[in-house]
Amino acid sequence: MTGSLLPTTHQCISPSLVGAPLALEPGKAVVELVTIESMVADPHGLVHGGFIFGLADYAAMLAVNEPTVVLGAAQTRFLAPVSAGETATATAVVISSEKNRYQVECMVKVADKAVFSGEFTCFVLEKHVLS
Repeated sequence: MTGSLLPTTHQCISPSLVGAPLALEPGKAVVELVTIESMVADPHGLVHGGFIFGLADYAAMLAVNEPTVVLGAAQTRFLAPVSAGETATATAVVISSEKNRYQVECMVKVADKAVFSGEFTCFVLEKHVLS
């Protein structure tokens, strides 16, 4: 992984489900997910969109990179299908922040083709959401 930061959030998450960080710097994260057969939704090899959303969500959380960050809302668009075996790369960038609220834009691509875009509203809580 490149960048000057280490992840401080979502430390127990499975890279096989939502991807592995490639780069992390203040306000930006790049995460890569290698799609596998167990993500397939139909006989054509279509990867279920939930895995791509999970990749983008994880990238957004890492862009904020606070231990108690949570997702509050998301406006997303699926732009193209993803097939099993393809590698999806999410780039998330914090576009604004005010107090404990962060707006994060995320684009997911397979090679040079955009497959998903979204804007995530993230909140940093004073204590863990389950506390």
